[in-house]
Amino acid sequence: VQLQASGGGLVQAGGSLRLSCAASGFAFGYYAIGWFRQAPGKEREAVSCISSSGGSTYYADSVKGRFTISRDNARNTVFLQMDSLKPEDTAVYYCAADTSRTVWSSSYCKQKEYKYWGQGTQVTVSS
Repeated sequence: VQLQASGGGLVQAGGSLRLSCAASGFAFGYYAIGWFRQAPGKEREAVSCISSSGGSTYYADSVKGRFTISRDNARNTVFLQMDSLKPEDTAVYYCAADTSRTVWSSSYCKQKEYKYWGQGTQVTVSS
């Protein structure tokens, strides 16, 4: 199983970035995918998760209305569109796959539920 996150970078507050997560080595279309982030000195936290079909999503309160998660099962890729970025969004962003179940619940959007992780991509938002 491999997950490759990309698209991070340095952006000014108010700007936008689009992260991508390319997956391989498992039946991508059957499982939920999540985005998590870890800021310096803080614990890793859930940002957004999407069901296998893409029909259901979860967003942390801190990103609701600013971030949009989507997936393209034909390309084994999940995206995180991040708009109206704030300095507090600065973190390493990781994508992960929940391969332990095929049913969806937003309550599963927690890092302990996700078995496979990508390497992370740095997002830095300057004020």
